[in-house]
Amino acid sequence: MNTAAPPPRFTSQREALRAAFESLPKIELHRHLEGSLRLSSLAEIAAAHHLDVPAHTTETLRPFVQMMPDSPYTMEHFLSKFAVLRRFYCAPEVIYRIAHEAVEDAAADQVRYMELRFTPKALSRLRGFAFSEVIGWVCDAVEDAQRGRDIQVKLIVSVNRHESLIEAEQQIQAAIDQRGRGIVAVDLCGQEPGFPANPFAGMFRDALKAGLGVTIHAGEWAGPSNIRYAVESLGAARIGHGVRIFEDPSVVDLARDAGIVFEVCPTSNWQTGVVPSLAQHALPEMELAGLRTTLNTDDPAICDTTMSGELAIAVDGLGLDLPYVRRAILTAAEAAFLPDVERAALVGWFGRALDSVGIPRTASQGEDSLG
Repeated sequence: MNTAAPPPRFTSQREALRAAFESLPKIELHRHLEGSLRLSSLAEIAAAHHLDVPAHTTETLRPFVQMMPDSPYTMEHFLSKFAVLRRFYCAPEVIYRIAHEAVEDAAADQVRYMELRFTPKALSRLRGFAFSEVIGWVCDAVEDAQRGRDIQVKLIVSVNRHESLIEAEQQIQAAIDQRGRGIVAVDLCGQEPGFPANPFAGMFRDALKAGLGVTIHAGEWAGPSNIRYAVESLGAARIGHGVRIFEDPSVVDLARDAGIVFEVCPTSNWQTGVVPSLAQHALPEMELAGLRTTLNTDDPAICDTTMSGELAIAVDGLGLDLPYVRRAILTAAEAAFLPDVERAALVGWFGRALDSVGIPRTASQGEDSLG
């Protein structure tokens, strides 16, 4: 695990590339609501609701809820940020506000399609809200936030593998009951080590039967056997992270043959200690192996990143080219949890949009430059 102070993520060249990518139409499949809160809003919420939190201003709160340059880059330290953030979900209007602002912020970064995932248990724990109520508040906020903005947002309900099975089943049933409100999939996340996925198999099969998609966090903090189980036993069409897949070549073959799509989050993978440095991230190797990959922020507030920033890191930090950026965006569109006709329309729209801004299909089409 990486515990030393890391070098800066954004050199001047990478910063310039990030700025150039800000005007690019983008898509994101893996963003957690609970990791997308504005620091300024946290300070206002703490003051308005007299919360018992470790700090009360934007800058004094920052080290408690965001990974800092001198932070230990470990799973434990990363997850500690969520423990603090859970203290803020104190009222329906707060949950509505943070969901609304997450959509606003994605739209401002020119994300045109997003699947935003959230964990009802995390949002309900502080005040004991019913899962169905929490889901309703998030749905209301996301519906409202899309109005007047050039973004389409769908929702994924996540459950944590290290928490109560009974509550996980209740959350998934609530997602099934409200699937007509933009909920398109369910997700299993949380602490991989020591918490196998097999107890959740029945509830995920129920979600599939109800017409919801399945994406599973796997191969992040534990090995590729979790990827195999997610695909073969949970019905996963997508894998969150999956960067440890090369520890078992047979799982690489399985994922490639099945067309599994990987929701890769480079900055998050570095900050959680999954990879020792950005330069050693597995994404280029995944691309060479013929795996279908996408780029995502995971937790943009905790990681202090944006989709534009992740694209810049892929190109300048990992050595991938603009045709890869195009493939990643179109792969994400092809993997969206949408009905076939809507998905085909989304792919077509992004293809035309990327053509219009000059993102090449192949390296031979021209220099790797924007504009």
